[in-house]
Amino acid sequence: MRKGRFTNAFCEVDPIGDGGVGRGADACVVFFEEGECGRKAGGKQFTVGVTLLTEEHPFYRELKAAFIEQCKARNLKPIVLSCNMDLPTQTSQVENFITQRVDAMVVCPAESAGIAGAVRKANNAKIPVFTADIAAQGGKIVSHIASDNVAGGKLAGEYLAKMLGGKGSIAIVDDPVVQSVQDRVKGFKDAISRCPGIKIVDDQNADGKRDMAVTVTENILQKQPKLSGIFAINDSSALGALAAIDQSGKKNVVLVGYDGDPEARAKILAGTALKADAVQYPREIGKATANAVADYLEGKKVPAFIAVKVGLIDQASLRKGSK
Repeated sequence: MRKGRFTNAFCEVDPIGDGGVGRGADACVVFFEEGECGRKAGGKQFTVGVTLLTEEHPFYRELKAAFIEQCKARNLKPIVLSCNMDLPTQTSQVENFITQRVDAMVVCPAESAGIAGAVRKANNAKIPVFTADIAAQGGKIVSHIASDNVAGGKLAGEYLAKMLGGKGSIAIVDDPVVQSVQDRVKGFKDAISRCPGIKIVDDQNADGKRDMAVTVTENILQKQPKLSGIFAINDSSALGALAAIDQSGKKNVVLVGYDGDPEARAKILAGTALKADAVQYPREIGKATANAVADYLEGKKVPAFIAVKVGLIDQASLRKGSK
């Protein structure tokens, strides 16, 4: 066996829905061998409970992979679950982590405000809580690790304004219960506010889901026949919006998304209505999260917010291979 590799990994699906809430959740517990993976000889191995928003999205799969990888070097044993974008499931997962007496938790909230009660329960149990990608609005959080979403939203807004020549009617395909999305929309609106010739005429919630984004965008296009552009808050929303634009036959609607997923990159390269994406780096978020947890548990001070860089891709940059 190569030194520094996993010695054993055990993954299972909870058949009773992880806490009796009626939905199964994938669980992955990774074990390491004594003295391996950067572990300090004789040192305590810390257990970290992680509840992800989803594992269906490529962003979270990359974040999870990098988090687990970094645990090899930082004396952490991760227990990783997905709440499948369901707040009751996530609340139950946090409660189960409390029962298990994990050393720390990482939460990627299904709802920023809704998860506050569960965070407070962990606080009362003296278990430190970290958030990754999405912030919690309530409870005590040791550190929040995420993309600089205000900056990413600003990049998206500036690009769309440039593509529209500083004038036109635009809409937002939103997901307003999530703090990271609120930050993206804030940055986007800040950029658009500098262009008096552009007006935001609609802002509708699609829950960050592709199928809902199709319906929402169809409604927007029907209500706003002169629409010039759309900002979609993630790539699931952007790809749903793109399908609706294609079905409508409209050729003059400019779409900008957020994330930089492989399918979105392919659509941008193909010259579709999806012209650009603000991009995140989920592996960097995963790695930084593991490091923040380990540092804290080792007695080091960690920042309250750890910002991870963002960027922007369009057809030209993708052709150059610069992103």
